[in-house]
Amino acid sequence: MTAPVVRPPAQGAGRWARPLGVLAGAAAAFTYVGLVNPNRPGHYPVCPLYALTGVYCPGCGGLRCAHAVATGDLPTALHDNALAVAAFAACAVLWVRWVLRTRRGLPATVRISGHWGWFFCVLVAVFTVARNLPFGGLLAP
Repeated sequence: MTAPVVRPPAQGAGRWARPLGVLAGAAAAFTYVGLVNPNRPGHYPVCPLYALTGVYCPGCGGLRCAHAVATGDLPTALHDNALAVAAFAACAVLWVRWVLRTRRGLPATVRISGHWGWFFCVLVAVFTVARNLPFGGLLAP
C-alpha cells in the first residue's frame, strides 16, 4: 500500500491563484447573468424537469435569482429561489474563510460531517416538495 502524497501549501503569490481564480469565475458568471436577463425568453434553456412535468426542481428560478442578486434586487432573488440565495451566501462565506486561511498560510480544508450532508439533502428535498404544493406558492419561482 502506498502512502498518500501530501503537498505543502503553495508559497508566495502562487497560493492566491486558486481563490482569485474562483472569484474571477464567479464574478464572470454573475456579470453575464446580470447583463443577459433570464426573464426574457430565448437566452437560456428551460428546465427539462419543469418542461416535461410542470414540477419545479430545487434549481428552478436559479438563473432569475442570480440575475436579481447581480442587479441588487434581494426580495426578487428570495422569491425566485430562496435556497439559491442561501447557497450563494454560504459559498461567499466559505470563500472568505478560504482567503483568510490562505493569508495565514494554512491549508484550505473544509470538513463537513455526515450529519450535515444528510441535513442539506433533507433541506433540499423539503424545499422541493414545499415549493410544488399549493401552500408553497411563496417558494415557487
